[in-house]
Amino acid sequence: MANFNTHLSIATGASMGAALIAVNVRLIASGDMPWLIFLGALGGLLPDIDASNSRPVKLLFTVLALMGVAGALQVFKNNYEPYPLLMIVAGTYLFIRHVVFAFFNRLTVHRGVFHSLLAAVFFALLMTCISYHLLHWSVLHAWLNGLFIALGFIVHLLLDELYSVDLSNARMKNSFGTALKLFSHSNMNASALLAILTILLYWMAPSPMPLVKVWKGAQWNNYLTPVRLPIRRPINNKEHAEKYFGT
Repeated sequence: MANFNTHLSIATGASMGAALIAVNVRLIASGDMPWLIFLGALGGLLPDIDASNSRPVKLLFTVLALMGVAGALQVFKNNYEPYPLLMIVAGTYLFIRHVVFAFFNRLTVHRGVFHSLLAAVFFALLMTCISYHLLHWSVLHAWLNGLFIALGFIVHLLLDELYSVDLSNARMKNSFGTALKLFSHSNMNASALLAILTILLYWMAPSPMPLVKVWKGAQWNNYLTPVRLPIRRPINNKEHAEKYFGT
């Protein structure tokens, strides 16, 4: 299994590459890059949310708690005075960082339902809904936020599978196939619950048509147009002699 630094660096690199391509094809502005790269890196750590008390999990729940604080400020800043607002913000942070964290540790098993493509779709839709409904991002940017979460998430799963192959002994480790899977076959109840939540999030998410429209209008020819080498005309010996010898 890849370690924390490997997951973080590879997910960040992949997100940076994807963001650069998106800028070059005029899908996003250059100012959007840092945020999307951050989300890709965050997505690269999310699958380890089911690893009890590990460094990635603590960092992930700290980041999620801070994002919850940002969401609470956005929703309640105009409805409460500073002191009650501070209590709401502090309560949001403590609830996510400690209560939700403890709940996950009790109910999840490492490389279970959160190491699956179903979980990648779930977190992508969750980020899209949070961005659109709570943080009031545009439809386009809300979906991009979700897509970059999914990108980092899938990079994590791919890395775990690659590290399950022992190339020196040309064999598969016992962990092969436990990361990149559609859903958790060993815990069908958790998979069914996650599938239901994913469907609900898709129903709550905004229409992806603005993203589809911008995607179709992006300048993909910058990358898809084949390179055409200049065609040289066959050399005429007579013309060649007249040019160089004046005959």
